[in-house]
Amino acid sequence: MSSTFRKLSIVLGALILLGSIFLLAPKLSKKEAPPKKEVIDTITEREVKVMRVKNNDINSTLAVQGSLEAYNKVGIFAEVTGTLSNANRAVKVGNYFKKGAVLLDIDREETKLNILAQKSSLLNGITTLMPDLKIDYPESFQQWKTYIDNFKVEQPIQSFPKALNDQEKYFIASKNLLSQYYTIKSAENRLQKYTVYAPFSGVITQSTIQPGTLVRAGQQMAELMGTGAYEMKATLNLEDLKFIKAGSKVSLYSDAVEGTWTGTVKRISDQIDPNTQSVIGYIGVSGKGLREGMYLRGDLNSKTIKSAVRLPIDLLVNQNQVYVVKDGKLALQTIEIINTTAEYAVIKGLTDEQLILKEKIIGAYEGLDVKPIELTASVE
Repeated sequence: MSSTFRKLSIVLGALILLGSIFLLAPKLSKKEAPPKKEVIDTITEREVKVMRVKNNDINSTLAVQGSLEAYNKVGIFAEVTGTLSNANRAVKVGNYFKKGAVLLDIDREETKLNILAQKSSLLNGITTLMPDLKIDYPESFQQWKTYIDNFKVEQPIQSFPKALNDQEKYFIASKNLLSQYYTIKSAENRLQKYTVYAPFSGVITQSTIQPGTLVRAGQQMAELMGTGAYEMKATLNLEDLKFIKAGSKVSLYSDAVEGTWTGTVKRISDQIDPNTQSVIGYIGVSGKGLREGMYLRGDLNSKTIKSAVRLPIDLLVNQNQVYVVKDGKLALQTIEIINTTAEYAVIKGLTDEQLILKEKIIGAYEGLDVKPIELTASVE
């Protein structure tokens, strides 16, 4: 009996549950949906720094670049043959020599003795002529006597006395004295080439000799480079030449070394590169910190551009556009780029009083709502 009662209880409970669902279904279907939350617009205007445009006449510059070359650089050659003597300072790469300092000294003893022998022979030849001069040319005797009295073999040879007449001149020439004189004079001049002096102040950049080395005439022994002045070769476009002349100033700087230097256009080549339609300009520069081979960039003062604006080059968009503020929104405006340097661009196409961005902003796009904050400075 208990089992039957339990089954009836389960069936009865199921019927009650089904009846409740049936009665409540219409009410649940008529229940209103929960109200939607109101969406609050959180977009606000973005503050941007702007400046007003003011067109002006601008002195334009041309970007130039190139490596430095020493203005003074010479090879040191031997003009005579001999053994290299010990110098006061070794001719080694990197050693500095002042102008006029002894670079090289070649042993000259043998050549010097040979010159002394030639002078003695000349003095002997003049002495043997003195009796003939006294008899045949008494008016010339005294000046020749004075000459041999002052003749010093160890000192540079002096010029012969000037002949008083043609007969004396022919007489001296017939004795081969003039030939001996000029041979000695030439040897004395050549003797000076046994010592090589620095033609300007500089450092040794090449050296191929050591003390005791036998050097021959025509042999290069070293290379001397001046450290006071340099030149930079810069490529110049043909259309810009009418704005550039010798004497134009150039502001130079290095990407690797701090400092700036002022250069001057020294000369411009007449030869045009047919492939690039450009020429080479030579810019002279000097100053502390410069070295040969150093790579420099610079801005060369060139021409005056009428009614233009100079602005930082990072404000350019798509190479030929800039952002302006119009009716509270950013707008792109196409401009004409006249000239550019590493930092600035000279442009045309903007009107006075237009608002332009003061600085580049991240995430800028055309149509962005902005609140301009105008600064006192204007872009011009």
